Amino acid sequence: MSALQGLWPQVQDTCTSLGFMLSIVLFMGLGRVIARQQLHRPLVHAFVLEFLATFQLCCCTHELQLLSAQDSTHPTWTLTLIYFFSLVHGLTLVGTSSNPCGVMMQMMLGGMSPEMGAVRLSSQLVSALCSRYCISALWNLGLTKYHFSERSLACKNPINADLPKAIITEAICSFIFHSALLHFQEVRTKLRIHLLAALITFLAYAGGSLTGAVFNPALALSLHFVCFDEAFSQFFIVYWLAPSLGILLMILMFSFFLPWLHNNTINKKE
Repeated sequence: MSALQGLWPQVQDTCTSLGFMLSIVLFMGLGRVIARQQLHRPLVHAFVLEFLATFQLCCCTHELQLLSAQDSTHPTWTLTLIYFFSLVHGLTLVGTSSNPCGVMMQMMLGGMSPEMGAVRLSSQLVSALCSRYCISALWNLGLTKYHFSERSLACKNPINADLPKAIITEAICSFIFHSALLHFQEVRTKLRIHLLAALITFLAYAGGSLTGAVFNPALALSLHFVCFDEAFSQFFIVYWLAPSLGILLMILMFSFFLPWLHNNTINKKE
């Protein structure tokens, strides 16, 4: 009985954190409904929806990172939460990317105009910074014993590998995820969301111990803003350039190299 009583505060804090994340999802969903009803100019509409989506992703990831740090000896719980909230984001953030790499991919493939791409990218970066300061203010309320604003202001370097390995990790994660995103478009929506959530969970498990497996420049800016300030070149290369390189390699492979290889093979057979 005493052991259960000792665990109760931790369980209560965990439930509070989960409720906090779901509340953010609920309020951002309400904001999207209002934006779709009231905003009719395409660029403004896109800016607001992308802002809300990125804000939701960043705030939830801040809280998720906090939860995982409290129970690092049980990674299964953390991976379960990553899978669950990946499903939640997949269901609620339809039509937005919340990731500059996703916008770059659409622009390179001709699915988005440069003007729209610039609006979405600026919205994501502004939202990433806003989410950081908002989560700091919310943590300052002390909803759980783990919530205090100083936590979000400290630089906790997530890179636990040498620079080349960190670059390769982020580039490969970005390559794999966006390849799946591109080729799962024909899959039924319900199944596609589960497949992408499982893939995100796998990538977090495989690369999390090396770089955190972020493969999202906006999310990395929100999570590690102070680290960008202290070691800009390293974090810029790992969390901005490396995922962009993964996107570029993915597009070169599927749009140019594989079609070229296929055509050469057919010509040789003829």
